[in-house]
Amino acid sequence: MTARLSAFLPPDFDPRRPVALIAGQGRYPELVAESVRAAGVPLKLVAMEEETAPELMDAFAEADRVLLKVGQIGAMLKALKRFEAGYVIMAGRVTPRRLFSGLHPDLKAITILATLKRRNAETIFGAVAREIEDIGVRLLDARSFIDAHLATPGQMTKKKLGIERDYIEHGLHIARECARLDIGQGCVVRKGTVLAVEASEGTDEMIRRAGTLKADECLYVKTVKARQDYRFDVPCFGLKTLESLDTANIRAAVLEAGRVILIDKPQVLARADQLGIAIQGVE
Repeated sequence: MTARLSAFLPPDFDPRRPVALIAGQGRYPELVAESVRAAGVPLKLVAMEEETAPELMDAFAEADRVLLKVGQIGAMLKALKRFEAGYVIMAGRVTPRRLFSGLHPDLKAITILATLKRRNAETIFGAVAREIEDIGVRLLDARSFIDAHLATPGQMTKKKLGIERDYIEHGLHIARECARLDIGQGCVVRKGTVLAVEASEGTDEMIRRAGTLKADECLYVKTVKARQDYRFDVPCFGLKTLESLDTANIRAAVLEAGRVILIDKPQVLARADQLGIAIQGVE
């Protein structure tokens, strides 16, 4: 049963127990919600003020949703208990600055933050994950239920990549090293030269910077850390990134297969074909 629902669910997953979706920005949490419901699994929503799309909230009955400020960890844990949730999926981006200057911490969050020697997305979400699992709720791999939207090995678009393998390997090496050092998960390279690497400013700003160099035969690479925690950090590639590549005149993208999510994969690939951007998955 579990394998049919998703390859990323634990073997003992119980589809009768509710899944609570902690939803950030964008299409990603909507895609997860649609996929969980299509699988026939009960679904609840933990929404965040100024982050979660109102349209997603409207898709849930009042009894099946809660709206919180970013940082209200204690209130979130109470909501999970009220929902009798067996599982949680975190999906969607939270505005990066909110993790540092835009939090509205309750007492539970203040206690957690006081224990962290380093404050970044990984340490904060890792601490939240421990709190969730301490109340008996299992935090799922964020790729669960959306297997069909992951990058797959080989050419995914009509247009071929047209980049030499050595240059692809160089881009992968740079992106993986940046991920290992917790700098970012993407880069833009050209024939063995690094044009830009992703940091806290995000993917689209990094692509914009690379585009100002007006270099041809550029390659965008998106990858993950060697020991990526997929419960709360899955790299995504969607229409917004695609449009940024088009604006920057970057016509080739390499995504790590099985690890990068294409948000609405059929729509993304169709748009890539329209724009003449090649997308390839690598293992």
